[in-house]
Amino acid sequence: MQFQINRDVLLKSLSIAHNIIERKNTLPILSNVLMQLKNKKLSIIATDLDLIFYDEIEDVKIINEGSTTTSAAILYDILRKISANSELNFDLKSENKLSLKSENSDFNLLCLPIDNFPTFSDEFEGNEVALNNSRFLKLLNKTKIAISNDDTRHYLNGVFLHLTEANGRSFLTGVATDSHRLSSSSLEIENANEFSSLILPKKTVFQLCSLLTDTKDQLTIQTSENKIKFSIGKIKLVSKVIDGKFPDYKKVVPIDNKKKLVVPSDDFIKSIERVASVSIDGKEGVKLAINKDNIQLSVNSANSGEGNEKIKAEFNSENLKISFNSKYLIDIASEIEDKNLSMNLKDSVSPVLIEDLSDKNSYYVIMPMKI
Repeated sequence: MQFQINRDVLLKSLSIAHNIIERKNTLPILSNVLMQLKNKKLSIIATDLDLIFYDEIEDVKIINEGSTTTSAAILYDILRKISANSELNFDLKSENKLSLKSENSDFNLLCLPIDNFPTFSDEFEGNEVALNNSRFLKLLNKTKIAISNDDTRHYLNGVFLHLTEANGRSFLTGVATDSHRLSSSSLEIENANEFSSLILPKKTVFQLCSLLTDTKDQLTIQTSENKIKFSIGKIKLVSKVIDGKFPDYKKVVPIDNKKKLVVPSDDFIKSIERVASVSIDGKEGVKLAINKDNIQLSVNSANSGEGNEKIKAEFNSENLKISFNSKYLIDIASEIEDKNLSMNLKDSVSPVLIEDLSDKNSYYVIMPMKI
């Protein structure tokens, strides 16, 4: 196995593979990346057994075909420190030694046999469904903020992707909740009958967000009973899905909250951040004293002091006092596209519906805090 490749080309692929691989592995082979030279292409494969990353690189000069595995972390670290656009020369000297030379640098990397590397099939029987790259990225970004980290309820550790209908149109809808807040976003989809409902794991969601941010390549998905494949240009990401039943989230979405608060989104975020500065650990909630034309925000910490601030707002009801987790409010407000945030309330203890006036396909629900 011998080949030459541009450092930047390989680093781009290795940076993704490096993030897929877990930092601590009980199986040494899972710390390695598989490199295969075949059919005039270099294939890069990495896995943590739940998520598999495939990439095909055609911009490579192949001298001898072959394959090997070597430490993804070490190779990635070396490439980061080599000058941009340098030419890399790889040569597999033996089954357990890979030579890497570039400019004045010379490395001998230890390898493990490819026979030990897990084998997978990325063949799916179902038809591919094409999705708008930027809209699906927006869906993931808006829903991932509410993914739960509670492992005891594993079915909440991801985004629930499923089909919904409205006004005779089909949508792919993503929902996430940690029981304190819920986020939902939808995009219109064709070939809706080709998609099966599933829960996409948190790690897969964040890897997809990273991938989709850096590319404009066509995105397609295919599903099977327990996994899903995302194809983005030459890259394929195959993920297991979470085995579990997502709760009936529609039961917690308020439908009769008549008290409407409208506040400038940016002013709201900055004001919360300022008054919450007095809370060192962020555990104290932010109190909102809502009046007809303003909101009085306050945070009171027994250990570090208090912060107060007043901002303009519009409220169509009598004065109301309510408290929230400041981080949850900031997370939601940061995803609002409109210059104004619309909050639909009932009282100081019931779930609150937050809407984005510039995105009718997204909404959020947040539970008040008891202070």
